Amino acid sequence: MYISSSSSSSSSYYCCIFWFNWVLCLISFSSATDPYVFFDWTVSYVTASPLGVKQQVIGVEGQFPGPILNVTTNWNVVVNVKNNLDEPLLLTWNGIQQRKNAWQDGVSGTNCPIPAGWNWTYQFQVKDQIGSFFYFPSLYFQRAAGGYGGIVINNRDVIAVPFETPDGDITLFISDWYIKSHKELREQVESGVGLGAPDGILINGFGPYRYDSAVVPDGIAFQTIYVDPGKTYRIRVHNIGISTSLNFRVQNHNLLLVETEGSYTVQQNYTNMDIHVGQSYSFLVTMDQNASSDYYIVASPRFVNSSAWTKAIGVAILHYSNSLGPASGPLPDPPNEYDTYFSMNQARSIRWNVSAGAARPNPQGSFKYGQITVTDVYVILNRPPELIDGKWRTTLNGISYLAPSTPLKLAQQFNIPGVFKLDFPNRLMNRPAKVDTSVINGTFKGFMEIIFQNNDTTVQSYHLDGYAFFVVGMDNGVWTENSRSTYNKWDGVARCTTQVFPGAWTAILVSLDNAGIWNLRAQNLDSWHLGQEVYLSVVNPDMDKNELPLPDNTIYCGALSSLQKDQAQRVNFSRASRCPVAMKTILAAVFLALFGTCFT
Repeated sequence: MYISSSSSSSSSYYCCIFWFNWVLCLISFSSATDPYVFFDWTVSYVTASPLGVKQQVIGVEGQFPGPILNVTTNWNVVVNVKNNLDEPLLLTWNGIQQRKNAWQDGVSGTNCPIPAGWNWTYQFQVKDQIGSFFYFPSLYFQRAAGGYGGIVINNRDVIAVPFETPDGDITLFISDWYIKSHKELREQVESGVGLGAPDGILINGFGPYRYDSAVVPDGIAFQTIYVDPGKTYRIRVHNIGISTSLNFRVQNHNLLLVETEGSYTVQQNYTNMDIHVGQSYSFLVTMDQNASSDYYIVASPRFVNSSAWTKAIGVAILHYSNSLGPASGPLPDPPNEYDTYFSMNQARSIRWNVSAGAARPNPQGSFKYGQITVTDVYVILNRPPELIDGKWRTTLNGISYLAPSTPLKLAQQFNIPGVFKLDFPNRLMNRPAKVDTSVINGTFKGFMEIIFQNNDTTVQSYHLDGYAFFVVGMDNGVWTENSRSTYNKWDGVARCTTQVFPGAWTAILVSLDNAGIWNLRAQNLDSWHLGQEVYLSVVNPDMDKNELPLPDNTIYCGALSSLQKDQAQRVNFSRASRCPVAMKTILAAVFLALFGTCFT
């Protein structure tokens, strides 16, 4: 909560109100079924030198990357975010399904941005979820400067995990990185100039270990992961980059895949894994080597065809406690650089563990998605950037999304006409590309099939907020009705981000049981920024009973700007809104006895 202090009396008043609500909630939490956790974060610019050159990055609580949000299934999460940037900010919670609560999604279609110098309190429940996710800023290309961090959702104690408890839990962020600021990169993309080769690949915000003095200059700090011999660690790897698919590997160690984006997988060993933009994986890695030296942890670009990428390799160090010396020699080999067949087959090999429980005790496979009748089919085709009305734009089905000044969700709530149209086409239309605010009209409790057809020359990733979807098929060429015969209708993995290879297609199935307006977007930041996104509107006819109400701390903008009060007058009581009424009554007397002087 942010409260300005125009006078000492008002400051004392707001201070007491703040603490009163905290006391109410803290006491009520002790008897609540689902606990609450509170985080107070400031998002600001900090100085870092990830590639040996000082630059301005975005930190959360002064950290780059930001802190890990570590919670347990069904916990209620309250995150107070203070925006100390020089431009508006929204944080989005990549993969958190926000059940019945699109108000907390943190994208332009659902929330007004947090103005510079303001704060906003997110409140959501990690309902019926487990797994590995991350958060990041969703506006103005800010993700290119940082502002991201991990989200870990643990199983409740009563739900068995399908593997023995690891000896440690490690989060790794791998990302392409540019020395240019996010504002310069934003202008570059808007002018029609491609991003080009990154200046490097970061691992947890650090540049590469100096594995080759001819490639990596001296003086670059690198990440070291400390482990003990014989122990097994869960390593969560997130590709939080802008546009580069990365191959992840640990020298001489197997990667036992166990989870991806909230789903336990069939446990399989890999020597390396292609991780595309926006994707997250959990591996169990056993320290079973002889520790004659340290070992390389590598993240290297995939599907690139220029010598300019030679220096763009991320290298960290895996250090056994009994290691006899530093890592040396060549890096472990990646797959064939241009072999999309290898990567596609690897993706197809990732299967859902249908016998394991996850957020609930019943097996994941008890939801037999392959037996559900499809109600809507969308074939969504992307295209590379093109000039539309004199500006460089990207499109889905010939439409480049235009974000209105009034978020879609607010326009829907207040019945404001003309903000958006429920007319997004289910196929590419035979008409010129255009810029528009066109939204998919989803059917509540319908079952939608979406086919992404990639007409670009690079791998693209697509993400759907509010849902986990089933990846049921992918192949080269053009999707046809006959392609359904190749679908995996039994144990296709459920996740929230999927890759689509160039000149290829990927098919997903999604059950529309979460009412709200949800963002379907390219995770590749250059494609997303130029318009490659659409929103999916899922309205329950009995909306009042299905969706959470408009938050009392809503920020208003656009056509609703007149409703916005000065933030100094807006006290957020929502932290105490779940406290039992009886408890509030009892504590009111305690409050007056303890804090009565606040009002005199």
